[in-house]
Order: sequence, then structure tokens, then C-alpha cells
Amino acid sequence: MSSDLPQPTEFRDLGRIAYREAWDLQEALLAENVRLKLAAPRGASPHSLDTRHYLLFCEHPHVYTLGKSGDPAHLLIPEAQRAALGIEYYRINRGGDITYHGPGQLVGYPILDLEKLRTDIGWYLRSLEEAVIRMLESYGLEGGRIAGATGVWIGTEGAAPRKICAMGVRCSRWVTMHGFALNLSPDLGLFSHIVPCGISDKGVTSMEAELGYAPDPEEVKARLLDGLCALLGLRVQP
Repeated sequence: MSSDLPQPTEFRDLGRIAYREAWDLQEALLAENVRLKLAAPRGASPHSLDTRHYLLFCEHPHVYTLGKSGDPAHLLIPEAQRAALGIEYYRINRGGDITYHGPGQLVGYPILDLEKLRTDIGWYLRSLEEAVIRMLESYGLEGGRIAGATGVWIGTEGAAPRKICAMGVRCSRWVTMHGFALNLSPDLGLFSHIVPCGISDKGVTSMEAELGYAPDPEEVKARLLDGLCALLGLRVQP
């Protein structure tokens, strides 16, 4: 069930935050929404429930995360070397394989009740991708999709496509968590210690690498937030 009216949404810019702390926050927000759904009378309209939408933006210290169906062999360095580099590692409950988060990357975690929007995970993922594609276009960059490889890529028509935004989500009773990681100006060398997203024959890039300069993070956040709200049918509360 969906509504034609934009859904009130709480936006939080968490700044730089430890991965575990952000994960715990997501789990708490998801759990409260699920609790409200389970406590509702049978047949109650989703729009009658007090479930809430959240958009969380943040940046993490160096960390590798492996999705629930990912291959641990895609972490290419031993634990001692990873620890020496100061990079944490978590096996987590999102979809997808292994990825890197760190300084210079914009991470977004939408905690949304899709029963108030649209009960379609494919639509949700394509909407996240489209918001990133439109934001990149505003900087003169042509982002695109590759069939079977969720996320946003640069150079999809050429011989060397490279991922600029990774995505992986979890959904419980139509409440989402996890989300996307957009490379603004991270140390791309740290992707060399993993098989990013389990894809070995394609590269990784950033807005800085493609533009020749590091974009203003606050400007990127504002443009991306506007796009997410427009495509998902959300309205940030004052």
C-alpha cells in the first residue's frame, strides 16, 4: 500500500561514526518499527501505524563489511595486516558481498517502512541508484547500471566500467536498513585488499578521480537528499 502524499521523514547527519555504533542505531530503529507492526490489529492499514521513516547519512572510520551471502575469501589480506592498517572487519546481515567504508565516503542508511511507500524491493533499489545517478549528472558525470550488479557505475558503455556507489540492504517486514556507500574522495588503494562486491573484473572509482577535484561533501549531501526524497516520496521534517 502506498500514499500519493510525501511521507514525513527524519533526516540525521551522524558525521563520522564507528561502524558498530551506526549498525546498532539502525537495528534499534528497525526493531521499533517492526514492534509497532507486530502489535497492530490484524488488517490495520499501514498508514494508521506510527512507524517512522529515517534517512541517516554518515562517514565511517576504515572498515570492511561482508554481507551474509558474501565469500570470506574476498578479504585478501590476513587479519594481522588488516589490524596493522587500522581497518575493522564485520560480517553483517545485509545482502551483497564485501565492501570498504572509510573517510571520504558518504554512507546512507534509509530506515523506511515500504508498506507506506511501495512494497517492491526492486523499485527501492532502482530508486536509490537513480538518486545517485541524478546527483552525479549534476556534476557532469554519467552514472549508469550494469545488469545483475546492483549499484552505480561510471563508464558502463566502455571497456573499463568502475563502481562509484555500492549498495546492499536488508528488509524485515518491509522495513529497510543498510543502504549505499558513495565514493567522494576515499583512499581507493584500500579497495585493493578486497574483491569489491565480489566482482573481480571491474574497477572502483570516486567522484574525485572522475572530476579531478574533491567535491564539497555538504553540497553532495544536499543534492542527494533532495533526489532521494523526490524518488522515494519522502518529505524531510523541519
